[in-house]
Amino acid sequence: MTHLFDVDSVVLDIEGTTSATGFVVDVLYPYSRARFAALLAERSGDPEVARAVAQVRELLGEPDADAVRVEKALNAWLDEDRKATPLKTLQGIVWAEGFARGDLTSHFYPDVVPALRRWHAAGVRLHVYSSGSVAAQRAWFRSSPEGDLLPLVDGLYDTENAGPKQSPESYQAIADALGAADPGRLLFLSDRPGELDAARGAGWQTVGVRRPGEPYYEQGVGSHPEAGVFDDITIARSTT
Repeated sequence: MTHLFDVDSVVLDIEGTTSATGFVVDVLYPYSRARFAALLAERSGDPEVARAVAQVRELLGEPDADAVRVEKALNAWLDEDRKATPLKTLQGIVWAEGFARGDLTSHFYPDVVPALRRWHAAGVRLHVYSSGSVAAQRAWFRSSPEGDLLPLVDGLYDTENAGPKQSPESYQAIADALGAADPGRLLFLSDRPGELDAARGAGWQTVGVRRPGEPYYEQGVGSHPEAGVFDDITIARSTT
């Protein structure tokens, strides 16, 4: 079933929506796990790394935790797939370097990039809101199998600059950042019902993207419009 939307902006989740969760878990997570120790040892003086380490210590309630303890916590959170902001920050640093070196190439489902190009060409503004850090998002879109997709994207949002993905306040913050007077002109695409509920709670339009093999496939998308592929979503942006 095709769904028609008249919106100004589309905000995209990544894992399970534009891209396979399995790729992130099976390729990117082990890549970061293998490099956390070196990052903490060699770049502890970098402001972004130091801030993330301080956040890890705060979450642990251990202000004197050393690099070994911090690495252990990061790996435990990886095993839990915990959406901890400092974990995502440090993963983003590692992944960005891996993408830049050519060690990594991101994954997109085959229906996604053509749709993003269509929507962008039609004047729809595209944004990303992911639990992965802005640095990771930037590297992900820049290093796709089809080349640099970053020119298609106007804005990047994560749990640090927007807030938790299952909180309506986060979507209100993004709407404010976009200057959207009417949140109903924003469309959020995600595979996670809790995120879709939060976006709807902030007045956004929503589509649940439901792909076989993804973690939330069996759960479904609740009362939200459902799309199996991006071809099921048509954007007809009005000019009035």
